[in-house]
Amino acid sequence: MTIILVIIGLSVLILGHEWGHFFAAKKFGLKVDEFGFGFPPRIFAWRPKTKGNGTLRADQGSPGETEYSLNWLPFGGFVKIAGENDRIGGDLDKLRTLPPEEKKRIFLFQPAWKRSVIILAGIMVNFVIGWILFSVVFMLGTPKALIITQVQPGSPAETVGIKPNDIVKGYVDSETFVNFVNANRGKEIEVTVLRSGGELSLKVVPRVKVGPNEGALGVGLSSAGEERQGFFQSIFYGLEQTGLVTWGTVQGFYLLFKDLVTTGKLAAEITGPVGIFTIANQVGKIGWAYLINLVALISVNLAVINLIPFPALDGGRFFLILIEKVKGSPVPIKLEAILNGVGFALLVALMLVITVRDVVRLF
Repeated sequence: MTIILVIIGLSVLILGHEWGHFFAAKKFGLKVDEFGFGFPPRIFAWRPKTKGNGTLRADQGSPGETEYSLNWLPFGGFVKIAGENDRIGGDLDKLRTLPPEEKKRIFLFQPAWKRSVIILAGIMVNFVIGWILFSVVFMLGTPKALIITQVQPGSPAETVGIKPNDIVKGYVDSETFVNFVNANRGKEIEVTVLRSGGELSLKVVPRVKVGPNEGALGVGLSSAGEERQGFFQSIFYGLEQTGLVTWGTVQGFYLLFKDLVTTGKLAAEITGPVGIFTIANQVGKIGWAYLINLVALISVNLAVINLIPFPALDGGRFFLILIEKVKGSPVPIKLEAILNGVGFALLVALMLVITVRDVVRLF
């Protein structure tokens, strides 16, 4: 059930991103050929009819210009804005012969600032979704969880395989758990922890004699959780959390690329869809608030990733517009095609490497 909810959440994030492009294009009066829910193959499509001032009508008037499609692969969606991709591989000469009134509705012929707004609109939607979800988390309050922060070498906990970041099931504060352990010194007890999407039941014997700065199990403990906040406080805290996560994500990607360039290795913390589902399965057992928080984190991460000035990403397209403004003319078509092709290939290769590594970790 958790995996299904995460798939729905990720689909909403991607669909929301594409809706941002769609909304901005429509607001500027551009022609949008298609807005797709999911990815092909197509199940069916429809064109809402219009009448008079453009009010959508399903029963009368002429067919609308935008086709809405429902597709079999329910992982997000897509938008086709007229002239958005026709500069590369499209019928550019045909577009140039269009009447002036039609050119006004083609993406390719829009001023740089309008193209920039349309490109960045999807990113802004992901930031807003993150903000909304973080606010919801503060309103719900996150259930408290007891987390293992450290394991002392040679301790009973280390001997049975307890590890840092394990979540102790059934306890939300350290005092209750410590009292239980101390009451059973020298006796075998069962400690259940949540780790990597699964539960582990470990049998351990707390030591009777405890030295300075030692515990009967030999672990450090920390309670995690938030109290419920009011509506307006939640909105403010949600915005603040979005800013903190954004800055942390930017720093994380900087260190990632720095390590990638200097060492040629991909940081162990980087994960893909398989890893996300594994993490989601684990946090889903703690509570809804943690699951919503995870989707909010992913939304902000998607926004930051798309801001990176890398070919094939929104940030790369925006960067090319900036170059166009500086030099006074667009980047040569062939060069743009090469950059986008190479960028897309590198992104696919990176995703494959991350996915394979995530699968290997499962075993």
